[in-house]
Amino acid sequence: MNLKNSFVLILLATSLFSCDKKRVFDQYKSVGSTWHKDSIVHFKLPKMDASKPYNLFVNLRDNNNYPFNNIFLLVSLEQPDGMTKVDTLEYEMAKPDGTLLGEGFTDVKENKLFYKEKFIFNQKGDYKVSIQQAVRQFGKVPGVKQLNGITEVGFRIESLE
Repeated sequence: MNLKNSFVLILLATSLFSCDKKRVFDQYKSVGSTWHKDSIVHFKLPKMDASKPYNLFVNLRDNNNYPFNNIFLLVSLEQPDGMTKVDTLEYEMAKPDGTLLGEGFTDVKENKLFYKEKFIFNQKGDYKVSIQQAVRQFGKVPGVKQLNGITEVGFRIESLE
């Protein structure tokens, strides 16, 4: 491959990966090779424009060690006034045949999961998000202590414009 082709390839790759104009906040935190049920992932959000709505997402990176078809999450949004809103969310993580959903070319898949649509940060101050897994095996009351296959937990905010 000559120098001209290399330059074009690098330029194309850069343009594909930098066209994320809607991203306002996007951060991941590692949970290791297993996500313990008592491990809560926290995100401190940046100051947001109170006049604009945003879409909020929970992002998960998982691999072939993930043993379930779905996942349950407890997501808490703490507002500047101290009020906390907690949602119990369920997302599909695999097809019925066990094939993982999400984006990715290797065994690691990235899942962008809708949390809140057209959310307005109407209070001035710091917002915090906390995410905890709440997976249970069918027919069992105690939660799964060590959830295999989830390697990173993320939170993303996108502008609507």
